Amino acid sequence: MEFLDPVLLARIQFAFTIAFHIVFPGLSIGLAAYLTVLEALWLKTNNKIYLTAFKYWLKIFSIIFGMGVVSGVVMSYQIGTNWSVFSDKTGPVLGPLMGYEVLSAFFLEAGFLGVMLFGMNKVGKKLHFFSTLMVSVGTLMSAFWILSVNSWMQTPAGYAYNDVGQFIAEDWFEVVFNPSFPYRFAHMVTAAFLSTAFLVGGVAAWHLLKERKEKVKNEAARLMFSMAMWMAAIVAPIQLFIGDMHGLNTLEHQPAKVAAMEGNYQTQKGAPLLLFGIPNDEEERVDYAIGIPKMASFILTHDFDGELVGLDQFAKEDRPNIKWVFYSFRVMVAIGMGMIAIGLLSLYLRWRGKLYDNRFIQKVAVWFAPSGIVATIAGWIVTEVGRQPYTVYGLLRTYDSHSPLDAPAVAASLAIFVVVYLLVFGTGIVYTLRLMRVRPGEKGDVADEETKVSAPVTISSRLPQNSTKSSEEEAE
Repeated sequence: MEFLDPVLLARIQFAFTIAFHIVFPGLSIGLAAYLTVLEALWLKTNNKIYLTAFKYWLKIFSIIFGMGVVSGVVMSYQIGTNWSVFSDKTGPVLGPLMGYEVLSAFFLEAGFLGVMLFGMNKVGKKLHFFSTLMVSVGTLMSAFWILSVNSWMQTPAGYAYNDVGQFIAEDWFEVVFNPSFPYRFAHMVTAAFLSTAFLVGGVAAWHLLKERKEKVKNEAARLMFSMAMWMAAIVAPIQLFIGDMHGLNTLEHQPAKVAAMEGNYQTQKGAPLLLFGIPNDEEERVDYAIGIPKMASFILTHDFDGELVGLDQFAKEDRPNIKWVFYSFRVMVAIGMGMIAIGLLSLYLRWRGKLYDNRFIQKVAVWFAPSGIVATIAGWIVTEVGRQPYTVYGLLRTYDSHSPLDAPAVAASLAIFVVVYLLVFGTGIVYTLRLMRVRPGEKGDVADEETKVSAPVTISSRLPQNSTKSSEEEAE
């Protein structure tokens, strides 16, 4: 049976674990940047509302960051166990890049994370803000190296072969800054910011809806919602432009992937932009297609009659899984267009002074809270499935990359992964959702915390009250 193919099982296992993992680093990147902005605004304005929002999301960030680290460790071991040939062949190139990620990004994050999470009452305001900033920089550096690794697998450059058939770096600059890296890095980081914005906006909108029922004004929720909608209005259109540039780059280097994305089985001029359809591999056509005539050619070639290469130019064994790529691409684009629409609506309501009173946009924001996560997963399906049947595009096939493992062994580890992930990360996600249900500032300790931050701990402050003179007595 095909399902007992060890390579297919290994791919399913990798897809399952990466789907969990990619969510947490993406949100860590966005939340770290968001926390940096909140703390900077608090230091500049001394407005307690920014500190309230900072403390609220700091707790959530700590859980998400932790789950990202744990799931990332699993990914490294999985590559070594299930894809040992790939590790051997690409190790001289990809190994150093992964090492740089640990030495520069992860060590930076780990070094300042403790101060960021637990040092607000123990260090000065400026040092604490610097720690938050360094954690944010570390998450971006981590994305830099990981996206460089993945981009090299998509568009390999700057390499040569040694005597035993391994890839070796001939030009490290070309390896790191390979042809698709700038587009993938920009696209992923922007996706992380948008995912965070809509998560923050959805949580804030949920509290605003509760505010109407409880008739209690929630200033922190209003701040969060306002900042999230600004991000949607400004960054979502930028992401559309970055995505278009990324698509043009993919057309140049991976035309089979673009053909699968567009459902373009036949090479043709004036190709339509298919909004919906059902790919039919047997007949090599898209059934029940609904599209805009010539628009795909215009978007990809900037010419309504431009020619697009179809899947007919590639042998069937060299084509990606068309259905997965076709549907995932449409999910990603549909969510992106929805984000742009919400951002534009928020601008209109802000102009009318009704941003915090309109129940429609608040309900939509709640439903869109996980939209960035879904779009990120869909985008990675397009990226990774679209690269098939290669692990290193055009150079190393997937079926030549796996470890010599039997199907039962891979199936057993897959089953264990599914059970453990659902228990461990399921528990973490449930706990995170419970934190989000708490009303921002409900604990009521913002003023006390601010006093503790600004007042350094001294020996006298640790002594019993009657053993030291009060400040009033000393003044006298």
